[in-house]
Amino acid sequence: MSNKTATLTFNDTGKSIELPVLSGTEGPDCVDISSLYAQGKVFTFDPGFVSTASCDSAITYIDGNEGILRYRGYPIEQLAEKSTFIEVAYLLLYGELPTPTQLEDFHGIISHHTMINDSLLRFFQGFHNNAHPMAMMVAVVGSLSAFYHDAMDISCPRHREISAHRLVAKLPTIAAACYKHNVGEPVMYPRNNLSYTGNLLQMMFATPCEDYVVDPLAEHALDVLFILHADHEQNASTSTVRLSGSSGANPFACIAAGTASLWGPAHGGANEAVLDMLETIGSVDNVDKYIAKAKDKDDPFRLMGFGHRVYKNYDPRAKIIHKICHDVLEKLADSNNPLFDLAMRLEEIAAKDEYFLEKKLYPNVDFYSGIIYRALGIPDNMFTVMFALARTAGWVSHWTEMLDDPKHRIGRPRQLYQGANHRDYVPVGER
Repeated sequence: MSNKTATLTFNDTGKSIELPVLSGTEGPDCVDISSLYAQGKVFTFDPGFVSTASCDSAITYIDGNEGILRYRGYPIEQLAEKSTFIEVAYLLLYGELPTPTQLEDFHGIISHHTMINDSLLRFFQGFHNNAHPMAMMVAVVGSLSAFYHDAMDISCPRHREISAHRLVAKLPTIAAACYKHNVGEPVMYPRNNLSYTGNLLQMMFATPCEDYVVDPLAEHALDVLFILHADHEQNASTSTVRLSGSSGANPFACIAAGTASLWGPAHGGANEAVLDMLETIGSVDNVDKYIAKAKDKDDPFRLMGFGHRVYKNYDPRAKIIHKICHDVLEKLADSNNPLFDLAMRLEEIAAKDEYFLEKKLYPNVDFYSGIIYRALGIPDNMFTVMFALARTAGWVSHWTEMLDDPKHRIGRPRQLYQGANHRDYVPVGER
């Protein structure tokens, strides 16, 4: 923290208010406006919280201009190359990389909490046969509190830890069950001898008819994608988890709320939108026509998966996943699928075309993740489910961090009221 201050002066009255300026480890300073209403009887107005820090956090740092993403200080590039998702989940939850013993213990805890109550599985029988997997996930995650209520004293650090472990462990099982119900196949139980992503793959694609062997490349690709999606600072879904948690709501309700927020196409549904775009273009033969449409300001067509609202120059996650995407397409994808050729053609154009270069419309993580999921046989309606599964590690870390803060209080956003002034009620017969 610094001793800097900022002075706000009201031009109509000449009154001035001195406000503290807070400095973090990195990033922009923040003007502390918590006393603004008490001193000046005004609120700030910042729709979408574009310039407002809603909390302080030590979990994730982003610099959009420089293309920086770090978890607990560690660059995402190093974690994606050298770490595993389970290790990253530990890092997010506990703040430090685990020792070999800590990692082994944590992996054991997660592996042995993957099963869900058998009664919970019967929930899926009540969903329509073509229910969206994300709709099922929101419902089932929210219902976990009805089955695992033995550790929901949120004032107890140990209870918070147990709930965090349960969520990280059980989300793959729930995600796979959502998929199996959607495609009409029997649910496969978890296998504790497999890795986190290897287990997910076998629960999704194995059947009782024959043994399933996890492909190492598919396993690695998912693991890296989950690392890249594990957290992304304060965003719509993470802020939703924190706001829900600030009321004292149970952890399962908070994560269900975050999952529901992630479902939106402007947030977690971006990689699904990429595949929709590729389907619209159809083939390489149509690329020039649709590039022209994208450049036309009056045309409603938009290229999805290029550029990023946070990263102004490049998405560091895209640079990491680029090679894996090409490896997956080369070794695992259907070579007869024209969408993959189309995607690679768009990638090629984005690297050379002046329009893309000028506007910094580089392929982002959503572009590559959508292609990888499709190549692995994961349907489009499961994309947000996979995202929510990975992001749960970040969500529970933020939820825990908030509750560990003795100064935390219930969220109470303000508003600029634009409605009617006082008016008296008129009985229905007199209107």
